[in-house]
Amino acid sequence: MLIVKPILEKDKQEEICKACGAAYDADLLACSAYDDGNLIGFCQFALSGKTAILTDLRSKIGVDDFEAMFILARGTLNYIDLCGIHLARCTADAGDLTLIRAIGFKEIDENIFEMDLTDQFSGKCSHCK
Repeated sequence: MLIVKPILEKDKQEEICKACGAAYDADLLACSAYDDGNLIGFCQFALSGKTAILTDLRSKIGVDDFEAMFILARGTLNYIDLCGIHLARCTADAGDLTLIRAIGFKEIDENIFEMDLTDQFSGKCSHCK
């Protein structure tokens, strides 16, 4: 069973960053995804004012599970939205571009992607009608 959850301990976040080939930043928040107890990947992000900035959306090295990463990303964005932040951004190097686009991010500038989270998780978004 796939489980997406926040990473609450900084030493665990650092360990997961290494397992996913990402730089650890103690100032960032993170969520992880596990399938039957096995790490699939993680998402590292910052909350800055009224914007969330995804810095990493990465699979564990050697793991390729697009669907699980999609669910991890959407779960993370839902968490961000529930925190009252309704705008998310990421750069092209945050993760796989196909995944970033599939999640719902749109390129707004060269290598900068953005997503309005307003009503994305309530069933009221414009593409849900």
